[in-house]
Amino acid sequence: MDNTKELKKGHLHPMTTMINEINSIFSDMGFEFADGPEMDSEHYNFDALNFEENHPARAMQDTFWVKDKEKTLMRTHTSNAQIRYMENNKPPIRIIVPGKVFRNEATDATHEAQFHQFEGLMIDETTTLGTLKGVLNTFFEKFFGKEVKVRFRPSYFPFVEPGVEVDVSCFKCEGSGCSICKNTGWIEVLGAGMVHPNVLKAGGIDPEKYQGFAFGVGIERLGMLKYGIDDIRLFFNGDLRFVNQF
Repeated sequence: MDNTKELKKGHLHPMTTMINEINSIFSDMGFEFADGPEMDSEHYNFDALNFEENHPARAMQDTFWVKDKEKTLMRTHTSNAQIRYMENNKPPIRIIVPGKVFRNEATDATHEAQFHQFEGLMIDETTTLGTLKGVLNTFFEKFFGKEVKVRFRPSYFPFVEPGVEVDVSCFKCEGSGCSICKNTGWIEVLGAGMVHPNVLKAGGIDPEKYQGFAFGVGIERLGMLKYGIDDIRLFFNGDLRFVNQF
């Protein structure tokens, strides 16, 4: 008699699955995977990205500063990889940078002190906001598996000029208005824009010759939209009833 118990097979966590899918989609568009350190200097996280010295994002309520290490912090965005990559690579540049980021803020259904983000960066001699819109439209349609409309709204971020907030058409009501999109027909998903000339200079790239775009998006945010998840904390609490659905 065989008393051997059948072992259940494990599988990838949904975050890993989404990161792999994101890498694959952008790889098909000619983007390379890049990485940066989770603990980094103030220079790469803020200074070189055109954040003014008194910018609110530097304040203690937003940033985890590392004790006994002067001007060292846990990165608040994966944008810290931008300058590092530009310092060691010449245009044309096409990279995505997925990874963990850290913000000193209260945890609730839509906010976590640690979460995942991916940065996109493209620099050459001809890139425009139109290029950005085409890249994002292709990504969203492949990631969500349906036709998605993309809308830009003017906004401000220190490291881009002009800056835009990027909205996508609501998946539930397809633009007619519902509780998910607050009856607007649109859902805000990320911030983006054309790389600021000061950022190009900090990376050793001539802004008179080259231009490009950058964008950053929370991966959990995309997962919540794709799978209809209403609490970001479900990704991290280790509840197998949640994880085993993927």
